[in-house]
Amino acid sequence: MIVALLNQKGGVGKTTLALHLVGELAQGGKRVTLVDADPQGSALDWSQQRVREGLPRLFGAVGLARDTLHREAPEIARDVDHVVIDGPPRVAGLMRSALLAADLVLIPVQPSPFDGWASAEMLSLLTEARIYRPQLAARFVLNRCAARTVIARETAETLADHDPPVLNSTIGQRVVFADAAQTGRLASEIGRQSPAARKVATLTDEIARLGIGRVDP
Repeated sequence: MIVALLNQKGGVGKTTLALHLVGELAQGGKRVTLVDADPQGSALDWSQQRVREGLPRLFGAVGLARDTLHREAPEIARDVDHVVIDGPPRVAGLMRSALLAADLVLIPVQPSPFDGWASAEMLSLLTEARIYRPQLAARFVLNRCAARTVIARETAETLADHDPPVLNSTIGQRVVFADAAQTGRLASEIGRQSPAARKVATLTDEIARLGIGRVDP
């Protein structure tokens, strides 16, 4: 399965979510490759920081910030169980290529009405991609939220009426994610039973239960 995390709005925690998803899959015994399709290269920076810290390599990471991604990612996927793409913000050509590469698109949004409206352009690109890949699946993911707040609940209720729907699993705003970004670690390596690590595990399980795989037209 090729999973692409995409949102043209910056600051939604896309890279952190991509790294923790691929890390959770790898810790579960899956062969996984992370594709950094963001020209900023934040995911690759995290991988390099991990090397500097002397931490073991959990998964492969490659930089592919180019609009041939839809041809190259499926080739990478032949040798692994999953490919996770950390997509670019506001680069239309790269975004379209990532959409055409993916089996499942995850759209991280924060619990704010503004994030919902900012996703409109993203959804337009998704509709366009489905002309060529009608089986392309997509889900919103509530990220950086406190699940019990009113605004988080209202955002989830609003997105429940949308296509794509929102996943039940949410990821909270936790200090451990900032620590993980700085040290090249995953939240689960800092504390396996921490709320952050458990949320990532729950999200990963929900994605796996979707049973999505690549079926080319």
